[in-house]
Amino acid sequence: MVKLGIIQTISYLNNQKGISRAAHILRKLGRQETDIVCLPEQWLKDNIISDFDSEFAEFKEIAKDFSMTIIPGAFYEVNKRNSSIIAPVIGPKGEFIGRQEKIHPFDYERDNVKPGKEAKIFNTACKFGVIICYDMVFPQVANTLVKKGAQVLLSPSRIVRRGIEPWQMYVQVRALENRIPILAANVENRRFGGNSIIVDLAENNKVVNTKITKLKNENSISKEFKLEKYEKSRKIRFSDANKFR
Repeated sequence: MVKLGIIQTISYLNNQKGISRAAHILRKLGRQETDIVCLPEQWLKDNIISDFDSEFAEFKEIAKDFSMTIIPGAFYEVNKRNSSIIAPVIGPKGEFIGRQEKIHPFDYERDNVKPGKEAKIFNTACKFGVIICYDMVFPQVANTLVKKGAQVLLSPSRIVRRGIEPWQMYVQVRALENRIPILAANVENRRFGGNSIIVDLAENNKVVNTKITKLKNENSISKEFKLEKYEKSRKIRFSDANKFR
């Protein structure tokens, strides 16, 4: 069994207050023996992070204290040549173990963000992939991660209120078509619509359906998963695919 969690954040006056509040919630999840936790995309007031080590020093300590993997969200990383949106991953020893770049910058982001070129697998409490917000729209991202061995997908997102319904549909469809649970974290304030979502799957007489958990306000949740139970269904689903053009 692996215990996975998400945090839904609200707006804060500054980064320090936001990180301090999120750290308090992370410790609560740590005491609940949560193995991996994901926060939303760009949930801090200043979404450009110049030094991830110093900005998320407290998160690193928490990860080490509780042997927890933390995806702090996804943020702009700016250097002299270009900007990227990246989701850093803090491993259970309290160090950054890698990063996932946003593969599909959204709308206005295309003007100044370099797209990522690789869907990466991370391996701590389980094998997982990170899908950053708009990447959920494109089926190949989730499918590539699953075919590379991901057992679960986690998604830092920032979805406006009018986009919540289609976003939740995308998350459910990606879970169904790949036979994999997905945990997607969102921001909630006047502009962004919250409703962070955990999509689990249940099978009844060869029909697979979704089991959905949603969050409201500033909140968190963690849930135990037996990831092996999805493997047979996933193997059958992928083997049914025929080649065509």
